[in-house]
Amino acid sequence: MPVYEWKGFDSKGKKASGVIDADSPRDARSKCKLQHMLVTEISEIRSGGRKKAKRSLRGKARPENKSLAKFRKRLDAARGRKEGGNRSKGRTDEVATFTRQLATLTRAGIPITEALRAIIEQTENKRLNILYRDIRERIAQGTPTADALAAHPDYFDPLNVSMVRAGEASGHLDQVLLRMSNFMQEQAKVRNKVQAAMMYPVVMLCVGLLVVGLLIGIVVPKITVMLEQQGSELPLPTQILQSTSDFLVGYWWVLVVVMVFSLLIFNLYYSSDKGRLKVDTMLLNMPVFGDLLKKQAIARFAQTFATLLSSGVPVVRCLEVNRTVLGNRLMEKTIDEVRQKIIEGADIAGPIKASGVFPPLLGYMIAVGEQSGELDTMMQQIGDSYQEEVSIATQKMTSLIEPILILVLAVMVGFIILAILWPVLQMTQNF
Repeated sequence: MPVYEWKGFDSKGKKASGVIDADSPRDARSKCKLQHMLVTEISEIRSGGRKKAKRSLRGKARPENKSLAKFRKRLDAARGRKEGGNRSKGRTDEVATFTRQLATLTRAGIPITEALRAIIEQTENKRLNILYRDIRERIAQGTPTADALAAHPDYFDPLNVSMVRAGEASGHLDQVLLRMSNFMQEQAKVRNKVQAAMMYPVVMLCVGLLVVGLLIGIVVPKITVMLEQQGSELPLPTQILQSTSDFLVGYWWVLVVVMVFSLLIFNLYYSSDKGRLKVDTMLLNMPVFGDLLKKQAIARFAQTFATLLSSGVPVVRCLEVNRTVLGNRLMEKTIDEVRQKIIEGADIAGPIKASGVFPPLLGYMIAVGEQSGELDTMMQQIGDSYQEEVSIATQKMTSLIEPILILVLAVMVGFIILAILWPVLQMTQNF
């Protein structure tokens, strides 16, 4: 069924607009009229982004305007034309809410197309409304639900698509959708917890650097000029501070150029497989931060593996999807090697133990899960255990960072105060 965008006025005479399913423009106008809407403009939304026939009350065609061009771009984004980059936090929350609503409705026995219609009617966000209409249209035409979701990769990643595909094959789509929604919400809670823990050190560092910058850029030059006018020789700390201040005030742009150039070089290096592998390996080997990264990756690996496995996804496919959630090239490479050995006939625990990247305890627990036939339950327990360790490691890291930041900022401010007061004290003694 075609989708139309309309503009007009509501029953109170205020401007209104929206999108609606209808067989023809006349049918669309009739439906809007039943909702007490006066339609002045109506146009069909087409996935190809080609020419749209737009009619007014007089029935004359109107040229495409700028707002319509912008709307077409948003439509193309909603249609799944990937613009690059990972899904944002907001889109993850939107997908979690959508899957939970769809799971609730389908569990109540409502057909999926009707469930999508109900979700569409209560969705006010135009971008999401068009996205859900496209999914419903595909499913109504006979496309499997997983393929309809896969057409929008900027919203539904391989993890979501694999779970839905397995749910359709097993006949338990509602349970899989609910499990997927819970999984995404738990991941969001953990992410928010880590971000909140790191917020205080970041704010402290920014404020400290701002204070030091104001002292060096504004206060120090005025004081050093006053001291030089006295004709006395400045102490070594004051000379160092003066030279630093002169350089930062006069050549700050050099630092900006060096930083931008360094970021470009690092980005080019990290974009290559070899460079990313070396950098990610170095990050994992860092004393405190590396331990936190490894535990985060293992927690995501175990929880994602358990969620996929309990949804009926084969083990090989679980590992293939799992490598996309690790966020570390060394661990992704290790998972690829484990997956290849499983295809050759090996179990899961053996290659995990021999990898040297994952902790040996993880391999032993996986072996117990394989032998007992409850690998999904064991992986969920592993994920929950490592999730707790992530919280503990985050607290340890923040408790270590805070005193270090305080010490560094105290030394910097103390040196500035010493460099300023030293010559003042010398002048006082001479008098």
